[in-house]
Amino acid sequence: MVSLAPRLDFRQTQQLVMTPQLRQAIKLLQSSNLEVTAFVEEELERNPMLEREEGSAPAAPVIAEPDCFEAALSPNLPAEGATPIEADWSAGYESGEALLPASRGARSDSWDDDGRSLEEIAGERPRSLRELLAEQARLAFGDPKERLIAGQMIALMDPAGRLAIADSAIAEALGCDPALVSGVRARMQRFDPTGLFCADLRECLAVQLAELNRLDPAMQALLDNLDMLARRDMAGLLRVCGVDSEDLSGMVAEIRRLNPKPGALADGEQAPLVVPDVLMRRLPDGTWLLELNPETMPRVLVNRGFHATARTGARTREDRAFLAEKLQAANWLVRSLEQRANTILRVAAEIVRRQEGFFRYGVGHLRPLILRDVADELGMHESTVSRVTANKYIATPRGTLELKYFFTTAIAGTHGGESFSAEAIRHRIRHMVDAERAESILSDDAIVERLRAEGVDIARRTVAKYRDALRIPSSVQRKREKSAPVL
Repeated sequence: MVSLAPRLDFRQTQQLVMTPQLRQAIKLLQSSNLEVTAFVEEELERNPMLEREEGSAPAAPVIAEPDCFEAALSPNLPAEGATPIEADWSAGYESGEALLPASRGARSDSWDDDGRSLEEIAGERPRSLRELLAEQARLAFGDPKERLIAGQMIALMDPAGRLAIADSAIAEALGCDPALVSGVRARMQRFDPTGLFCADLRECLAVQLAELNRLDPAMQALLDNLDMLARRDMAGLLRVCGVDSEDLSGMVAEIRRLNPKPGALADGEQAPLVVPDVLMRRLPDGTWLLELNPETMPRVLVNRGFHATARTGARTREDRAFLAEKLQAANWLVRSLEQRANTILRVAAEIVRRQEGFFRYGVGHLRPLILRDVADELGMHESTVSRVTANKYIATPRGTLELKYFFTTAIAGTHGGESFSAEAIRHRIRHMVDAERAESILSDDAIVERLRAEGVDIARRTVAKYRDALRIPSSVQRKREKSAPVL
């Protein structure tokens, strides 16, 4: 018989609870250096217990031995008896210095030599593309109707500078003559930069060529058959354009010098500059030196003097609770930044240790590497390594690369031999194609045979996938392209 009477039971369970500070620490770990800098600036403004440390010592470097790669920390390089990599990192991360932009003309280090007012200096910023176009429209059009049409076109223009909306639709919306709209569009297509407000790529290129006085019938025929150029059908283009190979080569080169998207990156924005988080260089004895970039590691301190003074003057329980909360948040931020820097450098050192062949000999020697390999070696969780390598860059003798670049899947070797990195295989395919001759174009099957002869067990569909990722045309297209001496 089942009892329906109420009763009280005790049950013991375990549950992981993430505090807001722990969630923020995880977010800091996977954030880029720009995001971390912005977060620290916000904390400096709202937490009186924090202060910026000026002139701190640079972060302690890591020396990676080429034979065993036993990473070590040392304030002076090289040094004996270096501290293990798990050493205390509280000794320093140099904060970056903000550089004031130089004024126009000769550079001056004095504010007194600058004739501009503070309002002019504070208000100076790059003007957007739409602002520049609006200024050109005010100068080009005196009729209020034409200015209204120009303003509407500027508002409807897409980020690439295209305006695919028909003149009739704009005229209907504004209640004006379509011929007036067409005339305004034709004049605005010659604005700076040339080629804006066009309906498609063909028209955009035609406007730029007309501005250069190079839009002859042969060039117009080439623009009308851009699909043939995309297929690299040079023999067909020779027929429709009515020119010889030398002239066609010059026409194609001229088109390539044009801007297919004149509005791109012109709207007051600049391409983001990649700032490496880790700096790497080779020492004379063959070891690799890794150190954190001091410009990307903001250094903050807990202002304990201010805390002591404020606590003495605190009269209410709420004031003391506020000071305690801010002190705890300041201590947490300092520890989180130090732990973040420590983890980034440890992971970078392990990546360098495992990918030594890449740094010494190139992409062809990149080894297969997964997150679990680094995590097991360092005693971390895979998710931690994933967060550390996200949005982090290392400046190496072979260029500035994202840390995730070094993690590639493995391609098995034939007969159970050593596996190969997928990135190294892609590099090998690119090298094979670049070395082709017009009379011996390699098919995907031929590339597979060559790779298998080199000990790589790879399928044809994998080769085709890698070729597409590298934007390498098919063997038929490459043969058609190289058969005509155009490009």
